Amino acid sequence: MRKAISILSAGMDSGVSTALLSREYDISAITFDYGQRSAQMEVRYARKLSEYLGIEHRVIELPWLGELGGSVLTDDGELPSPGDLDDVEECLETARKVWVPGRNIVFTSVGVSFAEALDADAVIVGWDREEAATFPDNSREFLEAFNSLLGIGTLRGVRVLAPVIDMTKKEIVEAGMEMDFPFELTYSCYTGEDVHCGVCESCLRRRRAFELAGAEDPTEYRE
Repeated sequence: MRKAISILSAGMDSGVSTALLSREYDISAITFDYGQRSAQMEVRYARKLSEYLGIEHRVIELPWLGELGGSVLTDDGELPSPGDLDDVEECLETARKVWVPGRNIVFTSVGVSFAEALDADAVIVGWDREEAATFPDNSREFLEAFNSLLGIGTLRGVRVLAPVIDMTKKEIVEAGMEMDFPFELTYSCYTGEDVHCGVCESCLRRRRAFELAGAEDPTEYRE
């Protein structure tokens, strides 16, 4: 079986992406701790999900990325809570506050290094269409550009696979429900608290996805 590296944040997107490809690839998952507020919870849930899927898991520490600052995910600033998830301008402002400089470029590049070292053919990511509206490094354009770069910059011809890149969060929930994916083993909150806050943008999108899909949400929210 071909090998792949999954960049597993413990969120719904990367979790479902990993599960979707788990029958096609022998997957090893990596989770990044770069000093973000939710690092401890992401690692905890990524380990649980990896154990459920029967895949290897390791944690990669990148303290320098958080030390650069500039994001409320790593700094002490107030976490934004958009009032309307369909208001592009409002969500763009939120995106600017939580943006971690070059994060997906760094994460994916590290994943590619692991792939080449472990004789893997692919790196699995959870980029999706809904987040691409405000985060350009989640877009199909970014995926295609990155894969063009890898065609020159890797000896194995490693590719980035993004199985949910054309999906909204609702569609990701639906895809997960079809294969009995354990959403209770995922974590989305920006705060890093034991219970999802329910008001940060990530929680709001998670909650709305289940509502739109007409699916039972196993998540406990504080608000």
